[in-house]
Amino acid sequence: MPRMLDVSDEVRAEIGDEEAERLLTGDDAPRSYDCTSCRTPGDPETDRTSTVLFVGEETAVLAFAHAGCIPSQVVTVSEEQLQGAVRSITGDSPAGGNAPQNVPGGQAVLGITSGLVLIGGELHPALVVEPTAPIARPGTSGPGDDFLPLLIEQGFIPVTDTAELPSPLAGWSVLLAAGQLHAVLQPGAEGGGQVAWWQAHQALSVTDGWRAAVNKTQRVLIYAAPVGSIGQQPREDLLRDALDKAAAGGKLVAASMPLAGTSGV
Repeated sequence: MPRMLDVSDEVRAEIGDEEAERLLTGDDAPRSYDCTSCRTPGDPETDRTSTVLFVGEETAVLAFAHAGCIPSQVVTVSEEQLQGAVRSITGDSPAGGNAPQNVPGGQAVLGITSGLVLIGGELHPALVVEPTAPIARPGTSGPGDDFLPLLIEQGFIPVTDTAELPSPLAGWSVLLAAGQLHAVLQPGAEGGGQVAWWQAHQALSVTDGWRAAVNKTQRVLIYAAPVGSIGQQPREDLLRDALDKAAAGGKLVAASMPLAGTSGV
C-alpha cells in the first residue's frame, strides 16, 4: 500500500473522494513513476509522493511527483499546454529549443533561453527573456519600447550587478512539468488564480544540470532585456557576458520565483 502518497484537498475536490481513496489504498496508484518535475524515478511505497492534477479546458491529467520537488496541487493550464504536458509525460514530446510565445496585443514574440548562472559560488537555474521586437504599452502603438518599464511596474528589479541574486517576485512562479518548461505564471487580475505570462507552444527541454540546480534551489532566476540586447548565445559563458553588458547598459531587469505551487526556499 502506498503509504507515502499525498492527495491534497484541492486535488481530492477535483477527482472525488472515491478516486482519492483508490489512490491512497493503492488500487489506482502506480507501482513506480517518473517524477513530473525532475524526471527521475519514484516509488510511492518508499518515496513521499505528490499527486499533481493538470486541468485544461476539456482534459484533466493526473501525474505524480516527488513531494520534495512539488506539492500535491491542481495546475490549471490551456488545453494546448496540457496536451504538450501529456506528450512530455508519455515521452512523446520532441526536444524543444527556444519556445516563443505571442505577446497579447502585439506582434512580438518572447524568446526564452535557459542556462545556469554562477552567483556566490553556486549555480542557479536561469531563464533569459528577450522579445523579437519592441514591446509597446497596451493601448498605444509605439514607436517606443516599454518592455522593461512594464516589467518594473510588475515588480522586476533593474540589474546593475549580475553577481547579486535577484529579489523574489511575489505571486509569480515557473511551471516545470515532466522535467520540461511549460510556462511562467503571473498573478491573475483582481486576486484570481495565476495566468500564463509566457507559455511554451512546445515544451522547452532543459539540461540535466539545469534540472538538478532547480531541484536544489527550488527557485528560477528570470532575466529580461529589450530586443537586441542578448541574442542567441551558444555557450553559458557567452550568455553571462551578454547579461553583464546588458546590465552595464541599464537594459536588464530580473526577479527570482519558485516552481509553481512551491513556497520557495
